Amino acid sequence: MHKTPALFESSLTPNQHSALSTQHSIRPRRLRLNPTLRRMVRETTLAPDDFIYPLFVTHGRHVKNEINSMPGVYQWSIDQLAREAEAIAKLGIPAVILFGLPAAKDPIGLENFSSDGIVQQATRAIKQAVPEMIVITDVCLCEYTDHGHCGILNHGDQPHLPEGYVLNDETLKVLVKVASSHAEAGADIVAPSGMIDGMVAAIRSGLDSSGFEHIPIMSYSTKYASGFYGPFREAAQGAPKFGDRKTHQMDPANAREALRETELDVAEGADMLMVKPALSYLDIIRQTREQFPQLPLAAYNVSGEYAMVKAAARNGWIDEERVTLEILTSIKRAGADLIITYHAKDAAQWIK
Repeated sequence: MHKTPALFESSLTPNQHSALSTQHSIRPRRLRLNPTLRRMVRETTLAPDDFIYPLFVTHGRHVKNEINSMPGVYQWSIDQLAREAEAIAKLGIPAVILFGLPAAKDPIGLENFSSDGIVQQATRAIKQAVPEMIVITDVCLCEYTDHGHCGILNHGDQPHLPEGYVLNDETLKVLVKVASSHAEAGADIVAPSGMIDGMVAAIRSGLDSSGFEHIPIMSYSTKYASGFYGPFREAAQGAPKFGDRKTHQMDPANAREALRETELDVAEGADMLMVKPALSYLDIIRQTREQFPQLPLAAYNVSGEYAMVKAAARNGWIDEERVTLEILTSIKRAGADLIITYHAKDAAQWIK
């Protein structure tokens, strides 16, 4: 038993003696003594199974274009995908999410639901090369439309709405076509990302009526109108030509609204949920996990979050491995079951 120094004995009451004795018998540092002990009592662990790796796919041959603002991330042509998918699988990463760069853009994004669209081709190529790889497809219009918005725009069709406003129900009809086309190509999961009201219910109904009732929906159930998407817009070439996306993506100041949005998607039949971005919204991840414990929860560690780490590491300001794993651990600790992250390949190697 630790002996209280004589210097303090005359000034301490019996209760204070007891409190001091208790403090000295409970020492959390005992469990931090060495790496093995710390590993044994670690509450949150990362594994490659936790990761989903985003892939940007484009037309052409022999294309492997590094994205300037996202070092280590590339736009891939179809002929390069098999080798990349095999490398991802060897690292133990179980899933990818696909974003397509079309050959041409138009007001409704026709290639998005073409049987020979870029994502459809990529899905088939990956499933042929690595059949066990889970292929998730992003279901939205912004990369395919000539205006860069996430849906069909109002051009006087509904005079009571602003010019250029994203029309909700008209957009849902296109999203159903996109999701069904992706499922037909072999996608394992479809992920609607536009935050269009009723998107999960519409897609669920469309998939079921087309014989794809077995295909899960991973809903971007909480997606904020964030400033962290900048590098992605370079990667996917999907920046809006005018305005912004604040009429359908959420205000970053709102938390209760996130739970309401999620509740609606759960009621409409979402099989998996998502919070995007991740790092500035750890509180939302935690609240979503506590409110909806019955469904798997993904979090998207987005392009701006990735780019900041890469830039700081290249300048020698931070230890990239240490900071990356700390960030990913924080996302999982907050309650995410799955993490969509551009760090996935590096993180999987570091973990191993």
